Amino acid sequence: MFFHLIVTDDCNLCCSYCRAKMFEEEDPAGGTPGTIDETIAETLDYPLEDLYRFLAKDPDCVLTFIGGEPLLRADIVTEIMDHAPVSRFMLQTNGTRLGELPPAYANKFETILISIDGCRELTDGHRGCGIYDRVIAVTDLIRGRGYTGELIARMTVAEDTDIFASVTHLADHFSSIHWQMDADFTGDYSHRRFSEWKDSYNAGIVKLVDEWVSRIERTNTVPKWYPFLSTTEDMLFGGKSRLRCGSGYSNYSIMTNGWVAPCPIMVGMADYYAGHISSAVPLNLPQIQIQEPCPSCDIYGFCGGRCLYSNIVRPWRENYTFVCDTVHALHDALASQLPRLQTMIDEGKLTRESFAHTRYNGCEIIP
Repeated sequence: MFFHLIVTDDCNLCCSYCRAKMFEEEDPAGGTPGTIDETIAETLDYPLEDLYRFLAKDPDCVLTFIGGEPLLRADIVTEIMDHAPVSRFMLQTNGTRLGELPPAYANKFETILISIDGCRELTDGHRGCGIYDRVIAVTDLIRGRGYTGELIARMTVAEDTDIFASVTHLADHFSSIHWQMDADFTGDYSHRRFSEWKDSYNAGIVKLVDEWVSRIERTNTVPKWYPFLSTTEDMLFGGKSRLRCGSGYSNYSIMTNGWVAPCPIMVGMADYYAGHISSAVPLNLPQIQIQEPCPSCDIYGFCGGRCLYSNIVRPWRENYTFVCDTVHALHDALASQLPRLQTMIDEGKLTRESFAHTRYNGCEIIP
C-alpha cells in the first residue's frame, strides 16, 4: 500500500490555488463532504509507536510525507525515517526547506515531488516572488549532494498556463513531470474563465503529445511526463485502470489524528474514513468507490474517475463536464499517436519496460 502521511497542515507559502482560496467566497457545492471531523490537529498528534505498528503490518508499504509543507517539521520526518519499519519513502514539498535536510535523509527518498509550475514568471506569480529560483537551485543542490532518486516537477495548471511552453520548459530541468489542473476542487467556478480557456489547453495538449512522441522517436526513450506515461502504457498494452491515483484502494492518507482517509484532500471527511492506525490493518482497509456518472462514461477505463473528492463533493456542480472535456481531449490526442509508438514497438525500439514507472507515487495522472 501507499500511504500519504500528513505531517503538518502548516505551510510557509500562500499559493494562489491553495491557501489563497481560503479568503474567497465559494459557490454552493453540488454534493456534501458529510460529517466533518473536528479533532484534526495542525501537526501530527498521536504516538509514533501506533504509526510504526500500523505500518509494520504491511511488509512493503510506501510512505510519502506531505503537508502543508512537511519539512516545516523536518524533525518529525527524520524521526520517522529513523524508526519506521519502512524501506521506501517519498516526499511532496514546495522545495523551500529541502536544502536544509541533511543528505543522509534527502538521498533516502525514492521519489521527491517538488512544486513548480513552469517558467519563473508563472511560478512566482502563483507561488511567490523568488520561488522559481529557489526550487531550481535546490534541485541542483540535492543532486550535487548525491540524490539519485526520481525528482518530479509537480505543476499546478491555471488559466494563465501555456501547457506546451510550461512542460517543455521544465523538461530542460526535470526528467519527470506531472501536472494537475486547478479545476473542480473548490467552489470557484463563477470566479473563473475555465470554460473558455480549456480550448487553448486542449490544443496545447495535442501539440505536447506530438512533441512527446517525437522525443521518443529521436531517443528511443520515453520521457516520464506522467499524464501521458501511465495512460499510454495501458492504451498500448490493453490495460484499464480504476482511479489512477489509487485513492481509496491502493493509496490512503493518514490524518494528523491517526485516522486513515482515502485521499489527502479528503481531510476531515469522517464518513469516508477507512479506519484508525491504532486498530486498522493496512492490507484490509475498506475501499471507497467512484460513483456515477463516472463508471458509465465511455472512457472510464482510461480516466478512472479523475478525482474521488470532486466526485463526492461536486464543487463545480454541473460544470464538472468542462473538466471532462479536457480528459476526452487528452484521450483522443494520445490515441491519435498510438500508431507511431506501435511502429517503434514492432521494430523493437520500445518495449513495455520502456514505460516502466511507479504507480500511485503521488501523481494523480489525469490532470
